[in-house]
Amino acid sequence: MTVSTAKRAEIEKGLSRREFLKFCTMMAGTLALPKSFSKNIVMALDAPARTPVIWLEFQDCAGCTEAFLRASRPTAAEVVLDVLSIDYHETIMAASGHLAEEAKAMTIEKGGYLLVVEGSIPMEEDGIYCCIGGRTAIDILEEAASNALAVIAVGSCATFGGIPKAAPNPTGAVSVMDLVTDKPIVNLSGCPYNPVNLTATVVHFLTFGELPAMDELHRPLFAHGARIHDNCERRGHFDAGKFVKKWGDEGHRLGWCLYEMGCKGPVTFHNCPAVRYNDGASWPVGSGHGCIGCSEPDFWEWGAYKTAKLQEITPPISFAPVQLPEAQISPAGAAAVGGLAGLAIGAAGAAAINQLSKSDGDDEETESPTETESPEGAGE
Repeated sequence: MTVSTAKRAEIEKGLSRREFLKFCTMMAGTLALPKSFSKNIVMALDAPARTPVIWLEFQDCAGCTEAFLRASRPTAAEVVLDVLSIDYHETIMAASGHLAEEAKAMTIEKGGYLLVVEGSIPMEEDGIYCCIGGRTAIDILEEAASNALAVIAVGSCATFGGIPKAAPNPTGAVSVMDLVTDKPIVNLSGCPYNPVNLTATVVHFLTFGELPAMDELHRPLFAHGARIHDNCERRGHFDAGKFVKKWGDEGHRLGWCLYEMGCKGPVTFHNCPAVRYNDGASWPVGSGHGCIGCSEPDFWEWGAYKTAKLQEITPPISFAPVQLPEAQISPAGAAAVGGLAGLAIGAAGAAAINQLSKSDGDDEETESPTETESPEGAGE
């Protein structure tokens, strides 16, 4: 008799059915799905068969693997033992040498697996700058992608080339999607990526049999659909014109906006403010350092402390909206809309007063970041 994932978790880890269902509901929320879809997630995770995974590492620092190993909801052990079948991962697998390569070859031959790729792929001099077992990363990636259900690129090196691709790019590093063009691919960018987003992506795939909705850069919308700036805990200070001018100054101590210190939040799309890192403990901006835009293409070329170029500045103290309006309206139209808005507000106000009386009686397209000078009049 097959024991479900939820039951095994209850028996082996002391995780109650209630806690398991809570996790499934949380995943539905992370994926921006209706709460009712948590039932689908429960069924997917309770399925006895575990989807095989091949995890490849190329030009990287292993930071994304380290992030995965430090995941807590679920832990890496729970993912490996209960949710997926990690058939090949150089860092965590017990086998090595020929045994490891044989395990990978058997999984590829059988097919039906997810391919996770970490690190960029060098193209210069026929790819000799990254070789494993006498084979180039180009050859290994091509073989592993051939029979995969889908490809998940994790970290900025795999998604956009990352630091290895930064000028002068001596190895000719490229991203996974530059080479894999015939398979569904999702990019979980970030340096490192957030393992919460990997869990959510895998849960979505297991539940619906497909990758989540993505933007034009193949990033999942649930993780990269909104600017960091729009959900930043320091956004109120930006709107009020309160900016840190120098590390350690009064504004810095009071948690003011870090835009003038080079924060790329206004031009970076990521859910860092919501999910944070280290079990939700904190994130760079919350720790007092500006966002460096690590989930965007070529972020290393931007300069960590150069200010992102926004649109024209509105004096005396506030910045204009980060994003330009998408449609224009004629002066006559604006007047008509303003008049109607005034009437609506007036009517709403009258209705509110009446209701209160009864109660008393009854009981923004951004440009790529470049260095700019601080705007005149932008002050505290």
